[in-house]
Amino acid sequence: MKSLLFQLILVPFVILNFVNNVNAGITSRFVREEWPSVDIPLDHEVFAVPKGYNAPQQVHITQGNYDGNAVIISWVTFDEPGSSKVQYGKSDKNYEFSAEGKMTNYTFYKYNSGYIHHVLVDGLEYDTKYYYKIGDGDSAREFWFQTPPMIGPDVPYKFGIIGDLGQTYNSLSTLEHYMESGAQSVLFVGDLSYADRYKYNDVGIRWDSWGRFVEKSTAYQPWIWSAGNHEIEDMPYMNEVTPFKSYLHRYPTPYLASKSSSPMWYAIRRASAHIIVLSSYSPFVKYTPQCKWLEEELNRVDRKKTPWLIVLVHVPIYNSNEAHFMEGESMRAVFEEWFIHHKVDVIFSGHVHAYERSYRISNIRYNVSSGERFPVPDESAPVYITVGDGGNQEGLAGKFRDPQPDYSAFREASYGHSTLEIMNRTHAHYHWNRNDDGKKVAIDSFVLNNQYWSSNVRERKLKRHYLNGMRMIAS
Repeated sequence: MKSLLFQLILVPFVILNFVNNVNAGITSRFVREEWPSVDIPLDHEVFAVPKGYNAPQQVHITQGNYDGNAVIISWVTFDEPGSSKVQYGKSDKNYEFSAEGKMTNYTFYKYNSGYIHHVLVDGLEYDTKYYYKIGDGDSAREFWFQTPPMIGPDVPYKFGIIGDLGQTYNSLSTLEHYMESGAQSVLFVGDLSYADRYKYNDVGIRWDSWGRFVEKSTAYQPWIWSAGNHEIEDMPYMNEVTPFKSYLHRYPTPYLASKSSSPMWYAIRRASAHIIVLSSYSPFVKYTPQCKWLEEELNRVDRKKTPWLIVLVHVPIYNSNEAHFMEGESMRAVFEEWFIHHKVDVIFSGHVHAYERSYRISNIRYNVSSGERFPVPDESAPVYITVGDGGNQEGLAGKFRDPQPDYSAFREASYGHSTLEIMNRTHAHYHWNRNDDGKKVAIDSFVLNNQYWSSNVRERKLKRHYLNGMRMIAS
């Protein structure tokens, strides 16, 4: 009996000791050799226009509803509007179903976009490969995609995470390495084409080239979009001041399915994950639509169905790079307590052109009068991971703050991408892969324990030990 009581006292002590003792973080000494951080020329084969009159191009798909059994298929035609029709079926070249969508276009300065088609294909079967055909006559093109498994707590699934991609040679390495990963869809954390680094008609032209550049992945699996600062495109010298104009015309999101009032923030459920996309550049303080929506969406999360709670946002909440340091502080002050209360597992961000992973820490005890201004270890907090290292022409953010803050676990100024492979309701495998001048190198990895189920298992074990001890005492 004394031994049992000692164990009951020891277990919470060990847990508390683990929470309050954080290992020293690592700043990688790797120095990336010079490799062109310039956009690939427009006549390069990666931007090739498909052959044929009015052939569909820039094909991309995203999730089309809340639960994953629908997709939105998008593409562009240039010679004429053509048909906004998708033919699809479960065997190659046997298109027994069809869906009709809508067409849109826009102008930016003197650039006229092509005819942008968006088609919702719904009512799909889970865990099924579909073949689809778009376009007319000899110029029609054919692709395929795989729907996710039905939602469930122990459904394995592998996500890729990419941010700040652009269209450089480094971007090409990131894209090719990602496509070798075996991941089934991309969580994209903002800054797509970097077309806003151009002027006048070249802005639109570089949106088109980027759409063709990523098509070899986006036409075959959904990319879950979030917007970054390079999508804002506030350019008054061209009389273009409508935020996100190009992005919103080209890249739809299923925001209505999650009761959002804006395509800039929304949520989806996919396999065993509940994914919340936030907008760093839309109002989010108390009483704003985004804030009210997030509060309601967090309360809708059912961890017994989707145990993994993942948040995407462009600006990092925690960041120890000199680039964009503390830009996420305002969102942290508003939302961090919610993230901890709802046991968010991991928050992915971009914006900083380097890689960084945090420990589980929080700063919710801080306010303007408390004086408790330092983050502390907190096992209820999410892991924060910055993957803004896709490869754009602005180059790497190579200067980290020194000394490395206690909250920073690993950081490196390199290009790369991540994968998150969910195994079951309790753990997932995470990997970050460096692009080393065209070679993929696995660098950072760890086992991510689920916040909801891991803590519940621990509590159930302690409760069981306690109840067994009480029975022994009573006997």
